[in-house]
Amino acid sequence: MRRTLNVIRLQLINRQTFIWVPLIILGSAVVISVLIYAMIPIDTPKYGGGGQAPLWYFFAIGMGAMTYTFPFSQAMSVTRRDFFLGTLATAVLGSALLGLVFLLGGAIELATNGYGVNGYVFHLPWLWEAGPAGAFIVFFTLALFLFMLGFTGATIYKSWGPLVLTIVGVGLALVLLALVFLVTRLELWLQVGRAIGDLGALGLALWGLVIVAVLATLSFFAFRRVTP
Repeated sequence: MRRTLNVIRLQLINRQTFIWVPLIILGSAVVISVLIYAMIPIDTPKYGGGGQAPLWYFFAIGMGAMTYTFPFSQAMSVTRRDFFLGTLATAVLGSALLGLVFLLGGAIELATNGYGVNGYVFHLPWLWEAGPAGAFIVFFTLALFLFMLGFTGATIYKSWGPLVLTIVGVGLALVLLALVFLVTRLELWLQVGRAIGDLGALGLALWGLVIVAVLATLSFFAFRRVTP
């Protein structure tokens, strides 16, 4: 546990990466969104996706945690297992912090009637239908999923090079295309839409955590081949 905590401290040496840059991106997205809402001459609630901006940044953080921090950790004699667990714990903490920030933003929007212009960045009805706890899980899962996606991609790159990473990316794209073709050919889009609606945002987030676990498992085994 002590070695894992040391890796967490190592990842947080530059706090701009996990804390300040995501908050700056989020704050800028909120300001821009509110300005746009103020220019829309309608009284009905206005919703936007500006809040997702820092979530995509977590994809870049995942890549950087492998490509930049891992070589430095090896110079400090940190084992691969400790680095992996510590980095994953850091991602969980960062995702949880971002989830709490989203909850705070939603509360502020409700208290101020959407910043006085009836505009909402955080309190999107579909994401909040399961309440604050459900919304937290949704935001937490999105951030952690994007981090693990970037981390896994960087792990594959460092283990087998750009050729294998490209093959994996193309393979995943072909699988998704095959699924879309199958659903279209069998005329199942109505059933798919109903299934997504029945799951809701919380149900999709819980399945997202399953995908995160799969990505973490894949990256852990690939991580043994990584060279600094």
